[in-house]
Amino acid sequence: MFEKLGSLENSFGTVGIVMLVLFLLVIATSIGLRYYLKAQSEKDLTGKYKGKKWDSPLDAHGQYPDVNSFKFSGFLTKFGVAIALAAVLFAFSATSFEKEVYIPDGALELDEEIEVEPPRTAEPPPPPPPPPPPVIEEVPEEEIEEEDEPEFLDQDVEEETIMEELPEVEDAPPPPPPPPPAPEEDEVFMIVEQSPRFPGCEDMSGSKAEKEACAQKKMLEYIYGNLKYPAIARENGIEGQVVIQFVVSKNGSIEDIQLVRDLEGGCGEAAVKIVRGMNNLPQKWTPGKQRGRPVKVKYTLPVKFKLEG
Repeated sequence: MFEKLGSLENSFGTVGIVMLVLFLLVIATSIGLRYYLKAQSEKDLTGKYKGKKWDSPLDAHGQYPDVNSFKFSGFLTKFGVAIALAAVLFAFSATSFEKEVYIPDGALELDEEIEVEPPRTAEPPPPPPPPPPPVIEEVPEEEIEEEDEPEFLDQDVEEETIMEELPEVEDAPPPPPPPPPAPEEDEVFMIVEQSPRFPGCEDMSGSKAEKEACAQKKMLEYIYGNLKYPAIARENGIEGQVVIQFVVSKNGSIEDIQLVRDLEGGCGEAAVKIVRGMNNLPQKWTPGKQRGRPVKVKYTLPVKFKLEG
């Protein structure tokens, strides 16, 4: 079993509702008694009790017994005692016990080393191989011919020389810009400067180590407080460790959940369901950071299944 519950557990909302009902009942009784006495006072009590002589001055309290509020003292006393007892008894019976989550010893320790496949990232293609060196072939002497002597042209310019105008050269259009580089996939890191953290501890004051310890504690409470031991595994006494790997994205969402090590009896499916439910929490994970910017980080999480004696 993963959790121990108290004998009785009621929410504070139920206690508040019951107390509100008792309060409204007292107010309604007071208002009803007031309207009753007002209605009696509007009757013709003078004519009704004309010539009446009281046996005792106490019987004529307030002159007319119809509007004597003291005659309700016994009822009001019993009613008040009943309301007070009901409130006290309910307050004692509604005592709630905090849920005690059973966390196995060494919950975040791996039983053995897990071979972790490095994440695949977009890598540039390898450069092409260098061209082969040129092959020098020997030319036979019979094919070697004597080169003709070069002909020199007279390039002197005299006054009678007519210079021809060179045609205007139009400016060539600029070359088109190079195409934008293809978008690279985000790299998934295994080790970063700041590890991703389970939500719930970012608003606390303290160092980074204290926040990481608080986040680990809250993560274990979430996992083992919601993890259901599969019935088949419990009946067959299956115990062991399930290992799950997932990626914490830049915005704190959980992606790419992989079951690295499984157990029989549906233990792996139960653990994956818990990890997948992290995306439904009110707050997301705090993403890991490398060089001050959020990055994707692969996280390895062991989940232990252990039956309590």
